[in-house]
Amino acid sequence: MTERSAGAAPVRDAADRARGRSLLSLLPLLGYLRPYRLQLTGATIALLVSSASVLLLGQGVRFLVDAGLGAGDSARLDRAVGVLFAVIIVMAVSTYSRYSLVSWIGERVVADLRIAVFDRIVSLSPAYFETTKTGEVLSRLTTDTTLLQSVIGSSVSMALRNALILLGGLAMLVVTSAKLATLVLVIVPLVVVPILFFGRRVRRLSRRAQDRVADVGAYAEEMINAIRTVQAFTHEALDRARFAERVAESFSVAVSRIRVRAALTAVVILLAFGAIALVLWVGGYDVIAGRMSGGQLSAFLFYAVLTAFAVGTISEVLGELQRAAGAAERLLELLATEPEIAAPASPLAFPEPARGHVAIEQVTFFYPSRLERPALADFSLTVAPGETVALVGPSGAGKTTVFQLLLRFYDPSRGRLSIDGVDIAAVDPAVLRQRIGFVAQDPVIFSGTAADNIRYGRPEAGDGELRAAAEAAAAAEFIERLPQSLETFLGEKGVRLSGGQRQRIAIARAILRNPAILLLDEATSALDAESERAVQQALQRLSAGRTTLVIAHRLATVLRADRIVVMDEGRIVAEGKHAELIQAGGLYARLAALQFTDRPG
Repeated sequence: MTERSAGAAPVRDAADRARGRSLLSLLPLLGYLRPYRLQLTGATIALLVSSASVLLLGQGVRFLVDAGLGAGDSARLDRAVGVLFAVIIVMAVSTYSRYSLVSWIGERVVADLRIAVFDRIVSLSPAYFETTKTGEVLSRLTTDTTLLQSVIGSSVSMALRNALILLGGLAMLVVTSAKLATLVLVIVPLVVVPILFFGRRVRRLSRRAQDRVADVGAYAEEMINAIRTVQAFTHEALDRARFAERVAESFSVAVSRIRVRAALTAVVILLAFGAIALVLWVGGYDVIAGRMSGGQLSAFLFYAVLTAFAVGTISEVLGELQRAAGAAERLLELLATEPEIAAPASPLAFPEPARGHVAIEQVTFFYPSRLERPALADFSLTVAPGETVALVGPSGAGKTTVFQLLLRFYDPSRGRLSIDGVDIAAVDPAVLRQRIGFVAQDPVIFSGTAADNIRYGRPEAGDGELRAAAEAAAAAEFIERLPQSLETFLGEKGVRLSGGQRQRIAIARAILRNPAILLLDEATSALDAESERAVQQALQRLSAGRTTLVIAHRLATVLRADRIVVMDEGRIVAEGKHAELIQAGGLYARLAALQFTDRPG
């Protein structure tokens, strides 16, 4: 884990340098805005009205000073204040409309993005997760989408509003005093250049910060999932230190980003407000000399402050947009990742009714993370409909790989797998998997009730079918003893159940699926002798008329199989019934001797 993490950072940094250093990464997200044109139109109108009302305030200030205060006319002063209040009310209403509409759009788009990202995640084949940390994927689903929500629902609107105010303010500066406006325009480039320079650094550091946060999440998730092992091996102190190292790396990058953003803000404030002071000084002389009125100077100063605040806000928003660009790149990377296992353009259909004939022909397969050695090498196996075949052999022989290929979690490097005469590569994977019931050696129990977990095998199943499946898996007895029976919450990953109980829930799930083909990966490994006997009898009844492949390390569980296939190093080295294999000697006979005669005294 550590070596892979260390190697991943330079790769990501190189990828960062290769990426464009602009905000163009955000453009593909515009497609998520199209369904909400009506809300966008309303937000745009509100944005224009609110920006225009802010600019009108400057003219209100000018009228107030010149016509009201300067003329000493209380009636005109009252009218000026009334006009100001009217403009302020319009500004408040339009700002409310803009904020509420834009925030709604931001929440809606991010909800759509999360759905799209999750849809892509569950469509990716297991090969993707062999080389990608789960924590990093979750970071994209949560942290990155939350950042985009802030940008779409706030920052973009602020950027557009302040851009309009900046342009309008500059125009009003020219109208109010061309001389002073020229002075301001000379200073503006001095403010923009640091924004561009620091903005690029902020974006680069933001990407690195997000990657470091993903590392923190990935490590924490791994430790939490393995908390029993961590504590059993008294590894807490070392894992605390390693987690602290990752947090320190994340903190260091975040501090660098904060310092660059702070420097950017400080430089912009210094230049912008320095320019205002200079303008006030020059304009003051013009008022004294009678070249402009006090109202004009007040209005000009209002527009200058407005323009300075707009520039400052845009600089802040650009920093947020730079961070969002990094998040968008990561999300778009994931969304652009095509699943290696996908339905063909014109999928074939299986014949009906299902027979359960399985044929594996000269298959060679390498796991993506272990390309130096094949998991299966020139492997061929045919299973007749209704036949029960046991796969036995030492660890690493390729038994589980056979199941992985039949479920089409992977495609073979060479060879062909077919069910009922149809190449499974030509079939929609979802249709293929509906014909198969699978019980893993380490059963997965979801955070929900016992009923939820069993019904996972066939969501539309009724309560009667669900209870029958629990009976057949010898699970009904212990389920009835649970506080709320089938409606009892089992805890995260089924922590409230024993290993044998979790296994029986998983078996009930497969039974409820009522598949044509059963794949049992050491399905009774976690059961006590009494439960194992009950489940074996249930599985024997269930297997009648179904094609069943059983992986077993305990040979006593497969003595009644129609055929035992002995595997070693990805190849079949022998096959036959138990007695025949014992008589033939070889690997199976050695395994049997170890299990049946080498018992502890």
